[in-house]
Amino acid sequence: MDIGTIHSIWTIVLFVSFVGVVWWAFGKNRKSRFEEDANLIFADEENAPSKEQGVTKQ
Repeated sequence: MDIGTIHSIWTIVLFVSFVGVVWWAFGKNRKSRFEEDANLIFADEENAPSKEQGVTKQ
């Protein structure tokens, strides 16, 4: 095996890996999980203190 053959095999392995990751990421099975994860940052807003909560009136 010469270096050209090794490079060709390595290119094919990387391409197949890339296609596999893209297929996994954009698969229909993952859509609901990724949408839930994307909205996770907004889940904590309900518990955020209001501006008036820390202020005491005299």
